[in-house]
Amino acid sequence: MNRRDLVTLAILGTFAGPRGTGAQQPGLPVIGYLSPQPPEAAAPEVAAFRDGLQAAGFVEGSNAAIEYRWGNNEYDRLPMLAADLVARNARVIFAESVVATTAAKAATPTIPIVFIVGPDPVALGLVASLGHPGGNITGVAILFRELWPKRLELLHELVPKAGAIGVLVNPANPLNASNTNNLQAAAKTLGLRLDVLQASTEHDIDLALATIQERRLDALLVSDDPFLGSRHAQLVALTARDRVPAIYAFRRYVDAGGLISYGPSLVAAHRICGDYAGRILKGANPAELPVQQSTKFELVINLKTAAALGLAVPPSLLARADDLIE
Repeated sequence: MNRRDLVTLAILGTFAGPRGTGAQQPGLPVIGYLSPQPPEAAAPEVAAFRDGLQAAGFVEGSNAAIEYRWGNNEYDRLPMLAADLVARNARVIFAESVVATTAAKAATPTIPIVFIVGPDPVALGLVASLGHPGGNITGVAILFRELWPKRLELLHELVPKAGAIGVLVNPANPLNASNTNNLQAAAKTLGLRLDVLQASTEHDIDLALATIQERRLDALLVSDDPFLGSRHAQLVALTARDRVPAIYAFRRYVDAGGLISYGPSLVAAHRICGDYAGRILKGANPAELPVQQSTKFELVINLKTAAALGLAVPPSLLARADDLIE
């Protein structure tokens, strides 16, 4: 079954989510779950969302229903999926990422929306302020853009001889320009050369990784794009094949055999959003629920992968790591 068929099934309501649940019980309040990813990439985050929802007193299938809509990495389909959730009378919509939140916001000015976004939601025009969002939108703001230079510093610390760094981005992501500009300043300070590689399909990833040796790049920084995150296994396999040291935004890469990751805990953020969705079902006003900022960050290093690449992890990194995979 191809991606477009999966999305069609989702619209018809027969493709419910990672657990493969069937038709929802009538009469239960409906929570819409809108993600740009495919479902298989999001299982830990979905479980955390359910945990947060349960903490607020709601259990899927018991006293609440969740309607899942997966973009399957086709960002242009998110407005249609958001509109479908509105048509199904969702009481609250959870939107994962800026592209999903923008689609949900355009689809409804009244249904409460709980988001996870990377940039400042105030600057994006999603909320009036972090403390008092106003309107129908609130959620969790994650420091993504601010962490790009930090990842570059960590990669430089781990692979100090790497002078030319590839930066893999998804050209469909509207935030790439500002993020890469932010990274260029850090690269200049460290004396590094950056070369931007682009990929918006699985085949593009193969092509981009194949040019690393041709462009004489010594290491790779993979951006925090949802599509790239959904292809973590492919990226880890390619960097291992070509012996390319790479740093990632999320620990799912390192769990799959990647070298190093530094970024926010998506599991923790989804748990907060599940709790917010439950509180809204109980009558909380999203305009008065403050936007929470992600405060849990993880530095994870795969020591086995480092050894395979012939890298000696500096004691300074070992001491700061939240988790070491051996």
